[in-house]
Amino acid sequence: MTNPQPRYSFHVFLSFRGEDTRRNFTDHLYTALINAGIRTFRDDDEIRRGENIESELQKGIRESKISLIVFSKDYASSRWCLDELLNILDRRKKEGHTVLPVFYTVSPEDVENQTGSFAEAFVNHEKRGNAQTETGDKRREWMEKMEKWRVALKEVAGLEGMCLAKEADGHEAKFIQKIIKEILKRLNRTVLSVPSYTVGLESRVKDINSWLQDESSEVGIGVICGLGGVGKTTFAKVAYNSNYDRFEGSCFLANVREILEKHPNGQVYLQKQIFESILKGRKEKIYNADEGIVKIKDAIGNKKVFIVFDDVDQLHVLDSLIGTRDWFYPGSKILITTRCEKLLKAHERHMLFKIKELGDDESLKLFSWYAFAQDHPLEEFEELSTEAIQHCGGLPLALYDLGSFLSRRDMEIWRSKLQKLEAIPHSKVQKNLEISYKSLDDHDQRLFLLIASFFVGKDRDYVIKILENCDLHPMVGIQNLIDRSLISIDDENKVMMPPLIQDMGKEIIRRESPDDPERLCNLLNQWGLSNYLTENDESDADGGDLPSAHLPEDGLVPAVGPNVAKRPYYQDFPEIAILPYLGHSLKRRFVGLLSTFPISGGFKRFFP
Repeated sequence: MTNPQPRYSFHVFLSFRGEDTRRNFTDHLYTALINAGIRTFRDDDEIRRGENIESELQKGIRESKISLIVFSKDYASSRWCLDELLNILDRRKKEGHTVLPVFYTVSPEDVENQTGSFAEAFVNHEKRGNAQTETGDKRREWMEKMEKWRVALKEVAGLEGMCLAKEADGHEAKFIQKIIKEILKRLNRTVLSVPSYTVGLESRVKDINSWLQDESSEVGIGVICGLGGVGKTTFAKVAYNSNYDRFEGSCFLANVREILEKHPNGQVYLQKQIFESILKGRKEKIYNADEGIVKIKDAIGNKKVFIVFDDVDQLHVLDSLIGTRDWFYPGSKILITTRCEKLLKAHERHMLFKIKELGDDESLKLFSWYAFAQDHPLEEFEELSTEAIQHCGGLPLALYDLGSFLSRRDMEIWRSKLQKLEAIPHSKVQKNLEISYKSLDDHDQRLFLLIASFFVGKDRDYVIKILENCDLHPMVGIQNLIDRSLISIDDENKVMMPPLIQDMGKEIIRRESPDDPERLCNLLNQWGLSNYLTENDESDADGGDLPSAHLPEDGLVPAVGPNVAKRPYYQDFPEIAILPYLGHSLKRRFVGLLSTFPISGGFKRFFP
């Protein structure tokens, strides 16, 4: 009869010298372990106030599969650390416990031979023993303890470990990722990769983890929604990494929308992925989607499973892949990432996790990790870094893209890149954001471009009245834009739009007329707005006079909305002459299609 495998509360016990590394390397290592789904014991997280620290540390070692020991310069100066090392090696000797030494700011030779800072530490231990022991017996016990420490250090230094000075060119972030891979290899776990740097992720993913671990017997459906580039997939990966082994079967389906668009038989391809993942690699031939549905129903109906559908834009996709909630075994969980907040109908029970953009402080920290490999800018780059994050709109994707590009570049490159961003948005980020725009029908696309051009910062009711007069049916359209996080309504009932989304709208309009700015007027004509403008002259949506607007001395139309372009539009089209100011205030409002647009001959056709 074989002995049952022990159940572990933790994958890793993290041993380290707190004064040396708690707030830097070890903290980053711990965060990376957690993000990779590796349950990690760290003394300040797992030991509650009032508990016996020594006994809890020993319990933590017993209940962990691997002990990861971070050797730093002052590690040997701590009696706690050295006693912890004795306990770890005692368990290794008795139970074959796995130990991974990590040599952070010391070499394996310093640890093995107790040289350098380790030699100084033992001199101090000896002095402490002489000062604190009154009898010969106690002194002898202390010296025997010191000898055990020396033997333990020599033993652990001889184990296969990892040394910062010899790996990853001394880069801590790369070194941490190598440690994660080594831990996963030793744990024999397959998980999903997450970005090297994250900010605010642990607190934001906490609610998702709580839902996944609620022990409910109901089949739960959770929806992670938010803007493109805000980190929905990263949140889903971290939640999957932390929880997949709590279920009898699990599957992470990445890029669902893209696979269905580009794969010749995408539905069957995804069904095979689900089937093989749930049944631990068992191969099954599926010839068509209807056959796949039957086989998946059988696979998910008799075990508690966890399935993630990443980037879903249509509800029927789920129906065609996994059928209905009733098919699942009690306690199963389905997690969906989407740009559409109302993907599931209101009457369908589900948990909604809305991911917001990062604030300025978090943005600067994340940007700094990618640009400087630390959580704050270099002093001489502080002002440029603050300017840089304003182009990113709190989106981790944009912060990664810009920070990585500017890393190790000189100031001239920084200034040139930021000047370029004044005129041309991030191409990679814009392409990602446009996915939400392209998912709209033609009507809602037109509505989006009009709002991006004219109505950001305007009262919602005012916007609806104007657009209803143009037969644009704005009520349902505005709700569709809200559902896709393209606009929002603030506490003052104003229509708001993230700056990067508004830039995307303007960029789309520019692409409509790269060589012929007059075509911008044609767009207005096609959308039916120009007639309203010419017919309603000086009256607003309520029939009253519109407030007068004063033209700046440069002859440009005042900007509409808070996101004012940082250079006049005529710099993009120098051949356009700036014509004299036209006096009608309503006309004046709508000329500002690209925030500051000169009144050109093309617009005279609509504003005679």
